[in-house]
Amino acid sequence: MQTDEQRMLLGAFVRARREGLRPEEPGRRRRTPGLRREELADRAGISVTWLSWIEQGRTVRASSEALARLAAALRLTRAERLYLFELAGRHDPDNPFAGGGSDAPASIRVLVEALPHPAYGLDPAWNICCWNAAAARLLVGLLDRAEGHRNLLRYVFTDAAARQLLPDWEARASRILAEFRTDYGRNLADPRARAIVTWLTGESEPFRRAWDAQSVAEREGGRRRFDHPEDGRLCFRQHTLLAADRPDFKLVALEPMARQPD
Repeated sequence: MQTDEQRMLLGAFVRARREGLRPEEPGRRRRTPGLRREELADRAGISVTWLSWIEQGRTVRASSEALARLAAALRLTRAERLYLFELAGRHDPDNPFAGGGSDAPASIRVLVEALPHPAYGLDPAWNICCWNAAAARLLVGLLDRAEGHRNLLRYVFTDAAARQLLPDWEARASRILAEFRTDYGRNLADPRARAIVTWLTGESEPFRRAWDAQSVAEREGGRRRFDHPEDGRLCFRQHTLLAADRPDFKLVALEPMARQPD
């Protein structure tokens, strides 16, 4: 749900971007900068009243589709588009990482909350759908982000924090993707999984190379190392469990191990 502050920020943002656009009538002097509301509303296929209310910070029940048209009419960059949808409290239909009703099953959520060491749940698209405080501390730069950024593949392949956290990044990234491909084959009907692969193929050269390698692997346990910026080198034994009621969801738990020589 939008807060009053989010509505005001959204209104100021839309107005600033509208005023920064050039009219399609070059050479003609105008009293006001940028596009008029009527012109932007026409471009976006929305009503002038609706646009005025947004810029005034009033409560507007905007659909994701209408916001997408507004974003296109404003010619927003990817970062600006993300900001628009976050302020509006809506999921971007063009964002494959946007939530899709993938709440963690109770069987996973309860266990994650009960465990004292890092644990989290993965949905079919490998979004982290629940986690505990120990996981939030360990996975630096992942679980304190907005919902669309809490995807494990996106984090590993596009976030600099992941490369710093994983001392054996290249091998770990390749292994994680091989495990995801196994799930991908089981969940071909999930459009989010296909969209995530398409997005990462265009955004990450390491992902594209690893995906083209066609490696497939079952998710398995074993030793996992992390170079935490505050806690130093940490070692865990990973365990993965599937939910009996929702086998497309999984629980990942990291059991602390005594540090061993590298």
